[in-house]
This record gives sequence, structure tokens and C-alpha cells, in this order.
Amino acid sequence: MAKEHSFDIVSEIDIQEVDNAIQQAVKEIQTRYDFKGSKSSIERTDNDKITLISDDDYKLESVIDVLKGKFIKRGLSQKSMDFGKIEKASGGTVRQVITLVSGISSDRAKDVTKLIRDSKLKVKAQIQNEQIRVTAKSIDDLQEVIQLVKSKDLEFPVQFVNMR
Repeated sequence: MAKEHSFDIVSEIDIQEVDNAIQQAVKEIQTRYDFKGSKSSIERTDNDKITLISDDDYKLESVIDVLKGKFIKRGLSQKSMDFGKIEKASGGTVRQVITLVSGISSDRAKDVTKLIRDSKLKVKAQIQNEQIRVTAKSIDDLQEVIQLVKSKDLEFPVQFVNMR
């Protein structure tokens, strides 16, 4: 009897790594000469929100660059950051809120399952909440699906978990 193999496609963020990236970015901002005397800060306000505050737009861009660099070093995808608009804050500063995007929305999940279906591989893709379960009789077909999804430049990060 042929056994079914499967894996899940998910879009998750490791909050501990996000905290580590924020702490490293804050340390760098405190020690860099171009930030001396400025009111630049990064802080995680909600479970999925990061607030950046700086003196002006130029310094805010520098803070964003520092944070993006720390995300890359910690192995976090920049695609998981959804930047809000820059707004005026108290004391003549500017603020920007970054929302951390996790989970695959139903529209994005439909696009990914359509991509898998159009590949003509002998696999089944099902949407389950905020993840996609892919099943097949052959592990090789599953590995081809992984390569296919990795090769497409999706606008959200994906991970492949629960390979069975």
C-alpha cells in the first residue's frame, strides 16, 4: 500500500529573533556617531508591531536600514515587514510603525495552490487556516513543489515544515 507523504507551507516569524534583531539595532544606534544626540529609538509595541521614532525622515531611513541589516543577520525575511506611513510625533520627531506579517492570507494561499496545480505535478494542495498542506505519494514530487515555490518571488516569506 502506497503511503502518502506531506508537508506544510507556512509563513511564520520567530518573535525571539525579532526581539534579538531589535536589541542589536538599538545597541548600534546608541553607539553610532551619526545618531549622537538624536532621539532615535526602536521598540516592539505589540506582538506584531515595531515602532520607530527619529528626529527627521533622513535619520528614520537610517534607523530602518540598521533594522533591516539586523533582520538579515538574524535570518529573518524583510518581506515579513509591512511599513506604515511616516507620521509626525511629539517633540518634532517622526514615527513609523512596522507591522510584522505572519500567516498566509486566503488570497495568497489561493495563488500558491493555483501555482502548484498549474505545475502538473501529482500532488494535492489544501488550504488549512493560514497554511497550505501539500500531499503526494512521492517525496520527489514534494521536493519539486518546494523548489517551485522557492523559485517564485512571492511577496511574503514561506517556510516548509512537518515533512512526513
